Amino acid sequence: MIPKNVRERYIKLKETINRHRTAYHVYDKEEISQQALDSLKHELSEIEERYPEIIAPDSPSQRVAGKPLPGFKKVRHKVPQWSFNDAFSPEEVREFDARVRRFLSASSRGGSSSGGKGGSASGGKPFGAVHPTYVCELKIDGLKIVLDYEKGVLKTAATRGDGIVGEDVTHNIKTIESVPLSLARPVDIVVEGEVWMSSNGLDALNKERAKAGDPLFANPRNAAAGSIRQLDPKVAAGRMLDVFIYDVARTSEKFPETQHEELEYMRTLGFKVNRHHALAKTIDEAIGFWEKWKAKGRHQEYWVDGVVLKVNEKKYEQALGYTGKAPRFAIAFKFPAEQVTTIVEDIVLQVGRTGVLTPVAHLKPVAVAGTIVSRATLHNEDEINRLDVRIGDTIILQKAGDVIPDIVSVVKELRPKSAKTYTWPSRVPECGGDGKIERVPGQAAWRCVNKDSFAVVRRRFHNFAGKHALDIEGLGKERVDMLLEKGLVQHYNELFTLTEGDLLTLEGFAEVSAKKLVAAIQKARHVELARLLVGLSIPQVGEETAILLAKKFHTIDVLAKASAEELENIEGIGPIVAREITAWFSLKRHRELVADLKKVLIVANPLSMSRRRLDIGPLAGKTFVLTGTLESMSRDEAKEKIRALGGDVSGSVSKKTDYVVFGSEAGSKLDKAQQLGVKILEEKDFLSMLK
Repeated sequence: MIPKNVRERYIKLKETINRHRTAYHVYDKEEISQQALDSLKHELSEIEERYPEIIAPDSPSQRVAGKPLPGFKKVRHKVPQWSFNDAFSPEEVREFDARVRRFLSASSRGGSSSGGKGGSASGGKPFGAVHPTYVCELKIDGLKIVLDYEKGVLKTAATRGDGIVGEDVTHNIKTIESVPLSLARPVDIVVEGEVWMSSNGLDALNKERAKAGDPLFANPRNAAAGSIRQLDPKVAAGRMLDVFIYDVARTSEKFPETQHEELEYMRTLGFKVNRHHALAKTIDEAIGFWEKWKAKGRHQEYWVDGVVLKVNEKKYEQALGYTGKAPRFAIAFKFPAEQVTTIVEDIVLQVGRTGVLTPVAHLKPVAVAGTIVSRATLHNEDEINRLDVRIGDTIILQKAGDVIPDIVSVVKELRPKSAKTYTWPSRVPECGGDGKIERVPGQAAWRCVNKDSFAVVRRRFHNFAGKHALDIEGLGKERVDMLLEKGLVQHYNELFTLTEGDLLTLEGFAEVSAKKLVAAIQKARHVELARLLVGLSIPQVGEETAILLAKKFHTIDVLAKASAEELENIEGIGPIVAREITAWFSLKRHRELVADLKKVLIVANPLSMSRRRLDIGPLAGKTFVLTGTLESMSRDEAKEKIRALGGDVSGSVSKKTDYVVFGSEAGSKLDKAQQLGVKILEEKDFLSMLK
């Protein structure tokens, strides 16, 4: 039995706390201090402690659940989740506006309508003169979230996932104060929004992680995503997360007639809506809004990476509907790639696994696109000359969605008198012996004359044991270096003769760790031909080329006897690659290396045409290129799935490419695909294709 006065007090406390939450997070009004609000929450929690049966699902105390979950449940979205097509220039946005007008004009004349969310389509009724307006909203760089309320109470919160099925993260979303647990009215509604972390929140979090010895988050987006995907809600609760709600996917009430009204409708229900939005009567006004925020978008407490333009009129939105991957009525107008300036402090040569020398600029550390950068490759001698970059120069650096930082140009008016022109050396000590180097015939690259210097050998061993080759678990670069420095191995085959006793002589090894590494090495004796070819460090033979060779040739012995002409006849292998392969196998020491490995390895070739037909499978004959980071799988896993279904994977985009699959932070490959008219697939479309 709960006394009447206690029950009444509890209800008033709950309503008061929730009202002040709404005032603070939705309307930016702090009507009472946070200390006073905390006092009210404390009183409410004392009542709940005495009378546990009184606890309501929308009680502020329910923001932090109890025990960590064993894993995430899957949630099927009530409304399919889409993502926007991107525009990168005013010209592309004007073309978007032109497409909208053409489509609406055709629809008004009686064309078909694909409909959309929030209600029924126009049914082909004429609109009269078509004059769409646009709502401009900031594109917050965070994690998309879908909230489902029943009778005004939060039921589930889910990630976007593949657009059809997401992960249930309700326990973590409840910890975010700006997410209402109950709404102003008992409405059934599904809304979409973005979870974000402020730059200050990221700094505070990274300080804590640094003290604990944990790896730091690169940017607020990664931190927000990582926090929401914690199984323990107490972790998310301590990470200063926030949310903006920007769209209604479904509602049991009358749907607003415009996007502008929809934003206000969500606010009246108690959702936090970003106040920086505007109604543009023309596309030029929308571009003006983008121009204004292009300069200041990155200086907000949250990250902004562009502006989303949405057709304001819902009748037009319904008529425009969706393509297979995105709404026709909206587009994400992205800001230009972030560029920064920094100083070249030195240029040094790095010896690669094939002995090729790569010049690397050592930079004054600088933050660009969310990461601290202190190195940038200069590729080769010709690139240094093209840029005319010197030690001491101020350079413009960018990460245009790509992982690798790129030097765009030199700010020559800032060149100091002390700037030094980089002189290509005639000898490099890391090349061993006399250190002589030579220019590779027909290429811009230089390489060590001595192909067996310690620097080259250790790089080869790193590659041989690496994840794209034999993938020996526990045999990282430091352990490889120890084995070489102590003379325990000199050749690849000697790895497979190592014993636990051998490893116990090395620093950092105990009986258990030695046993585990020996077991991992023995497991790696079973290797596919393509992986072995990658591990041999044959010049020009990377993962994709190795797979082409494995498909064509039954065994490594057959490949070793292949002529340059035979190799050139393989689609994807040119004359330079063919010459490098035949030259490598022509050397006696390389043939002996292969013979020694055959004594200790069991080489399989599931890709061989003599083993299986490669013209079958749903993706047979299709070539894919992957760019950016996928949410549901690693890039290597995606490649394996494509190949298992008969498809091919390439590292570069050309007219022969069938599909480019892109994830977050997609790079220049996506741009090239759009230029060439190659079909691009969002992750959800790619997953559907795999199914």
